[in-house]
Amino acid sequence: MTARSQELTTTAALRRLLVEAPPMRRGLIVTLLLAALGTGTQIIVPVVVQQIVDYELLDPAGVDVAGAVRRGLVALVMMFAAVFVRRASLLRLVTAASTGLSELRVKTFRHLHQLSILHVESERRGVLVARVTSDPASIQDFMDWGGVGMVIGAAQVLLAMAVMLIYGWQLAVMVFVGVLIYAVLLAWFQRILQRAHDQVRLRIAESLATMGEAISGLPVVRAYGAESATLDKVEAVLEEQFRAEFKTGRLGAFLFSSAELFAGLITAVVILVGVVAGGGWGMSAGTLLAFLFLVTLLVEPVQTLVETLDQAQSAAAGVRRILNVLDEAIDVPDPVDGVVLPDERLDLEFEGVRFRYPTGDDVLHDISVRVRAGSRIAVVGETGSGKSTFVKLATRLLDPTAGEVRLGDVPLTRVTFDSLRDHVIFVPQEGFLFDTTIADNVRYGKPGATAAEVQAAFEQLELGDWLAGLPDGLRTRVGERGGQLSAGERQLVALVRAWIADPELLILDEATSAVDPALEVRLRRAIEHLTEHRTSITVAHRLSTAEASDEVLVFDGGRIVERGSHHDLADSGGVYAALHADWMSSTG
Repeated sequence: MTARSQELTTTAALRRLLVEAPPMRRGLIVTLLLAALGTGTQIIVPVVVQQIVDYELLDPAGVDVAGAVRRGLVALVMMFAAVFVRRASLLRLVTAASTGLSELRVKTFRHLHQLSILHVESERRGVLVARVTSDPASIQDFMDWGGVGMVIGAAQVLLAMAVMLIYGWQLAVMVFVGVLIYAVLLAWFQRILQRAHDQVRLRIAESLATMGEAISGLPVVRAYGAESATLDKVEAVLEEQFRAEFKTGRLGAFLFSSAELFAGLITAVVILVGVVAGGGWGMSAGTLLAFLFLVTLLVEPVQTLVETLDQAQSAAAGVRRILNVLDEAIDVPDPVDGVVLPDERLDLEFEGVRFRYPTGDDVLHDISVRVRAGSRIAVVGETGSGKSTFVKLATRLLDPTAGEVRLGDVPLTRVTFDSLRDHVIFVPQEGFLFDTTIADNVRYGKPGATAAEVQAAFEQLELGDWLAGLPDGLRTRVGERGGQLSAGERQLVALVRAWIADPELLILDEATSAVDPALEVRLRRAIEHLTEHRTSITVAHRLSTAEASDEVLVFDGGRIVERGSHHDLADSGGVYAALHADWMSSTG
């Protein structure tokens, strides 16, 4: 969590929430005025009670029943009016909170998608999912109940205090002192609750991440007989979550009981002092009775505050964790007033490029290379030689630490994301598929593509017969992460998705998953069609791909140590020759 968001108090976090979710503060003044009006109407009831007692029931001339009934009817009408007005303020507040949090979820999700892959990959998926699910849900719970009570309660406390001062300032001061002491104790205790709720949100996120990982990795867990170890791990994080929640619940229960004690003490003090000293202060019986009503109206929101303080802490913890995402700087930003590339094939050039991950030394050193438009380039090298980082820089999934990457002599940092994605498509080694149909997965490459266009794309890559062999053809559902298909079949769909996008520059991390010979032939043919007549850069794990390329870039230790055609490099006796010899021996 960033230092800035971590240090926010509960009040500051909730104030920041109003900034990040504008719908919450729209019309807030009207809502508060309605809450104040409803509370003010309710405050009239103790005044009416005082007048009935002093002027109708204790009148020296006798009891005035008719007058008492008239004043009672006024009080009844005021109570109904208070209910109506307060309901209107509640409805406005709940509507604003729901709308604001909906926008906050979208805003947080959008910001996550704008962060670099370094940030996303450094966090567990369950933790990131919690930022747009369980954390906003905790805020929603508070705003629907506690937030509403706090807004109305604040108005009720202020008005009750004002009327108390009018009736008897001496007794009012005693009540205020008691409330002040209790408020100071609450402020101290809420810091303890704040830390406890931060731990709860942390444990919940860890539980989501661990359980999500265990479910996603179920085939591996079963294959290696690791059910017991996995269950122990899940039980351990759930136990930590339980302990954090139990500790927080125990603190909340103590706080709730303290509110009951405070209410009883303050009422007892008012009765005792009012009876003993009220006459000397000019307080009538009706005034004392009205004062007791006002104490009830004062204590009620204080009790509500105590009861909702637990929710407020949970909500503030959720806010702080969301702010942890929103305050994260976008390190690969979409340029303002960026350049739109021309609709043609362009040269790709690296000039003096160096790259370093946040923790560690440089993984690329002084990379300078020009990829001519229309050429097919193979990138080879040992694991960890810098190949993957090189292609991520070419697609601007990362930005260089130093140097510049240009497309058509335009730095990638100046090209709009929309234009860059129209020109450059990256097909990763593991073809990720979404839990929908094959057709819908292909349409990620060309939104709005018709079924006929999708079908034609499969035919053009010579995959029509494979598609026809599926249960429902284009309408076949692939399952979560494409789990209903094999790794090779997922790669086929990913290749069709890239084909229908029709990029000028294709960057392909060749799949290495073991596939049956027939599927391997399909993959090879599809890749040949896909790279034909367009610029392509392929991270080649099978060196047969390098054999068919126009030029081979050989990486070693983060540097391009060799470049040239397959035949020239194979005969040179260098790094590529050794790699090729090892590959030939392993396939022989």
